[in-house]
Amino acid sequence: MTLVTMTALGVSLLLGACATNPVTGRRELSLVSEAQEIQMGKQASQNDVRRVGELAGTPAEALVKRIGVRMAAQSERPSLPWEFHLLDDAAVNAFAYPGGFIFVTRGLLTHLNSEAELAEVIGHEIGHVTAKHSVAQMSQAQLAQIGLVGASIFSSTVAKYGDVLGTGASLLFLKFGRDDELQSDALGFKYSLALKYDVRESPKVFTTLGRLSGGAGRIPEWQSTHPDPGNRVQRAEQRIAATPPAELQGLTVNRDSYLKLLDGMVFGENPRQGYFKGVRFLHPDLQFQLDFPANWRTANQPEAVVGLSPDQQAQMVLQLAEGTPAAAVSRFVQQQGITVKQTSQNSVNGLASAQASFDAQTESGVLNGLVVAVAHRNQTYLLLGLTVPAVAGQRGPELEASMRSFRPVTDQAVLNVQPAKVQLMTLPQRMTAQEFVQRYPSSIPAEQVYIINGVEAATTLPSGTVVKRVVGGVTP
Repeated sequence: MTLVTMTALGVSLLLGACATNPVTGRRELSLVSEAQEIQMGKQASQNDVRRVGELAGTPAEALVKRIGVRMAAQSERPSLPWEFHLLDDAAVNAFAYPGGFIFVTRGLLTHLNSEAELAEVIGHEIGHVTAKHSVAQMSQAQLAQIGLVGASIFSSTVAKYGDVLGTGASLLFLKFGRDDELQSDALGFKYSLALKYDVRESPKVFTTLGRLSGGAGRIPEWQSTHPDPGNRVQRAEQRIAATPPAELQGLTVNRDSYLKLLDGMVFGENPRQGYFKGVRFLHPDLQFQLDFPANWRTANQPEAVVGLSPDQQAQMVLQLAEGTPAAAVSRFVQQQGITVKQTSQNSVNGLASAQASFDAQTESGVLNGLVVAVAHRNQTYLLLGLTVPAVAGQRGPELEASMRSFRPVTDQAVLNVQPAKVQLMTLPQRMTAQEFVQRYPSSIPAEQVYIINGVEAATTLPSGTVVKRVVGGVTP
């Protein structure tokens, strides 16, 4: 086939792959059908629910679903199988998967202060779906992959990283660009106003996220996946100013009723699901502890606890396994590319254990590894350590010592630890936010208290105002 013929065929395919955007009405490239969009979104959604968990059956979840269902029904794509979930996640986050699967986190809810603010966030995420932003990006990614296939034939370098590039390009959880963000902001405003929510509350959402990004508290995930397209507060205010005054009458805020849903809600990470004290990882519910090497970066994820050495040449992972320790190790070392060097069965701090040292062949070269499986309270835990050969002499002993530090927790202070929770206070008299913090201390820094209440230290709070503080929890 000649180059001219191939080019003509490509143009023909692209023309046939165009579709009308339901929001703009314009024809645009779409290599992903609606059925494929729904299938991908549904699978990703189910994975997140299983991996993270949700606050199912709670009044807060009911509110998220109620707002979402009403908005989606009035959107440009009402026939999608819309789902709305409240994840039990401390991250300040909201995101949408293609096909109409919307997620809001517990962490975001505790940082908002009205139903109108929540509606703005949900509307924004619905906007990403109705405007088919993910579909457009996946279509462009597929075009990029088509180019990679041809390039890989001629370039060993491209061939080596082709799969990686392809996988990265097809991720559903994509960062949206400036134009997409502006459009979703405008759509969220439009959907909120259609449901008679007070859109004059919308600038507060962007103000809160901006303050978190400024260094106080946990940087919101919403900022990392939704790049700031400029002054979003100012743009929200411009939309308000452009709205006819008659349309701004009789709108709903629902501040106090929204805050009541937060009373007693877990704030931040839940230590019952595991937490770090320095390099020591403690899990009260599963009743074990594990010491990571000094100066390693660590993280507690829903599916695993992970550590990375300062030079990024070694890592360790702790996760659940099936069967006995011996069966878990045997199953692991039978994977393709693994060459066993030595195996043994012994105990770790009185717990039945099995281990194996091995070499693992990867595309980047050989890695040295150690896998240890430990039985504790009718559960098997798999600890996996990997190092590049150049640092195995130093990192190998660190990894083995860390793995062998796995032991039961007996400290009652750890076993009985409870998470920090939101507590509502009704002010008995007029005071500033700073006076509130001083009179009613929280277990989080004062600046965080100001942020979760959407106020500054000098803000005057009238008598009878309902205010959030945080009590309890552990100090990392």
